[in-house]
Amino acid sequence: MERWREIEIKTGVSSERNEPGGKKPPFFHIFLLIATLITTMLAGALQEGVDILRQPLLIYKGLPFSLTLMLILGTHEIGHYITSKRNGVKATLPYFIPAPSLLGTFGAFIKMESPIPDRRALLKIGVSGPLAGFIIALPATIIGLGLSEIKEPSQMKGGISLGSSILLSFLTKTILGVSDDSVDIVLHPIGFAGWIGLFVTALNLLPMGQLDGGHIVYSLFKRRHKILSLITFISLFPLAYFWQGWLFWIMAVLLFGLRHPILVDEITPLEDEDKILGIVAIIIFIITFIPVPFKI
Repeated sequence: MERWREIEIKTGVSSERNEPGGKKPPFFHIFLLIATLITTMLAGALQEGVDILRQPLLIYKGLPFSLTLMLILGTHEIGHYITSKRNGVKATLPYFIPAPSLLGTFGAFIKMESPIPDRRALLKIGVSGPLAGFIIALPATIIGLGLSEIKEPSQMKGGISLGSSILLSFLTKTILGVSDDSVDIVLHPIGFAGWIGLFVTALNLLPMGQLDGGHIVYSLFKRRHKILSLITFISLFPLAYFWQGWLFWIMAVLLFGLRHPILVDEITPLEDEDKILGIVAIIIFIITFIPVPFKI
C-alpha cells in the first residue's frame, strides 16, 4: 500500500500530518510552545500600546490575549489528537507556529501518518478540533465582549475593523445591548482572541478539500463531496474582492486540490449520533462564518 498522506490547512498555514518516527521526548514541541507563547505575548502587548523596545518588562500586558489564543488553538489540536488516538490513528502532539505578526502565531497543527479507518472515524476526527476550539472560543468571546468599550464612530481614528458573523452579532446585541453596525466596539484582548478563535473555527469548517469541513462533508455526503468542494471554492472568488485574504485559500486549494484521500473502509455507514455531530458542525460553520473578516 502506498504511503498515506493528508494535507490540511490550519489557521492560515498549510501543514502535513505525519507519524513521528518513534517515541521521543517532546522537546521540539515544548520549544515551539514557549516560543509561540512569547510571540503572542509580544503581539498582545503591542495591541495594548506597549513599546517593547523601551519597556520590555511590560510584555506581561500581552498575557490575556496570549493565554486565551494559545488555549483556543491548543484545545483545537488536542481535540484532533485525542480523537485520532481513540480511533487508532497515530498522531503527534501539537506543533505551535510562532510568527512576527499581528497575532504572534500562524496557528498550530498535528501530524499523523496512519490511514483513517472509515467514515465514522473521519467525521469524529474532523469535528473534534473545531468543536473543542469552539467550546473555548465562545466563552472567551462572551467574557471579552463584557470587558470591551463602546465608542461612537466619530471617536475612532481609523485602524482595522473586524467583521461579524451571525453569532457575533447576536452576542454583541445580547451582552452590550447595541448593534455592531451602529457603534464601534474596542474589543478587549480576551475578546479579540475569542474573535480569532471563532474565525479560525469557521475557516477550518469550510466544506472543501481536506479541511476539517471537507472531512465532515466527505463523511456525510461522500458522493457530493467534490461538487460541494467546488462550489465552496468558486464562492471564494467574489469574496476575495472584499478581502484579499481569500486569495491565500484559493492558492492553497489550487496547490493541494479538492480531492479527499480514500479511506481504508468506504462501506461502513455512519450512525445517527455521527450524523448529529456532523449537523452540529455545519450549524457552527454557518453561525461563525465571516465573509469579510477585516477592513481597513
